[in-house]
Amino acid sequence: MLTKAQIEQFHRDGFLKGGIVLSEAEVDLLRAELDLVMEGKSVRKPVRNVNLLEGAGNMGMDMTVNEKVVQIVNIWMASEAFYRHAQNATICEEIAQLTNTDTVRVWHDQIQYKPPYSGGPTGWHQDHPLWPIIQPADLVSAWVALDDAVIENGCMWMVPGSHLWGNHQRYLASDDHFKPFHRQPELLPTDAIVESVPFEIKKGQVGYHHCLTWHGSPHNRSSLKRRAIAVHYMPGHTRYEPAGGHPMESHVKVQPGEILSGDDFPVVWTRATPQQ
Repeated sequence: MLTKAQIEQFHRDGFLKGGIVLSEAEVDLLRAELDLVMEGKSVRKPVRNVNLLEGAGNMGMDMTVNEKVVQIVNIWMASEAFYRHAQNATICEEIAQLTNTDTVRVWHDQIQYKPPYSGGPTGWHQDHPLWPIIQPADLVSAWVALDDAVIENGCMWMVPGSHLWGNHQRYLASDDHFKPFHRQPELLPTDAIVESVPFEIKKGQVGYHHCLTWHGSPHNRSSLKRRAIAVHYMPGHTRYEPAGGHPMESHVKVQPGEILSGDDFPVVWTRATPQQ
């Protein structure tokens, strides 16, 4: 469980480093499962499997493990091991603490694999504006490293406090050194400070971030792989409010305004009902 101080830090900064949540054996298993999915050898298929170096990407499974920048959405649908990971008891309980909810559901998961040398950048962005079918904007992601994520291999960077500034997705940009800036800074709160900090995460460790926190990651120009699994979690009150498109929309079975639930958005944690 997280301490009161950790929860306060998360609400102040919009991100937080948690503890080690995967053993060496669990990391090895997820790495092996990831290879199977990337090579198209899994029995089931994820929602989306894209090589980000090829523009729109290959929506099928014809890709190799090397020399790709790969994004996979809902690998839990293709791998029982990744589904068990989405149910990780420590992560789910801490998500419940950070979102102050009695129910935690999976919105979707996401893998971005940055191979050595060729791993490209992920530009500065906020998550929630890219999810225009759900409200309110209070989801939290659990990003677990399958390799040490350090500055050298393109770890994420965060802008502290940016989750408190609202939706600025359309204005986010970076300079030649990957420093973030706002195209119309007069729209920011007067006390906003746009300064990024590295978010280095050890293999097997979890890092949490709010869905409005500005974040991005530069190139991996090192000889090190950078593999990670992010699970985006919904508190129990998240609603389906379509205002744009998303790969997960075809999986939605509820009506606009209703709680987003169903088999493809599984409940992974509930607060135990006290005994009478």
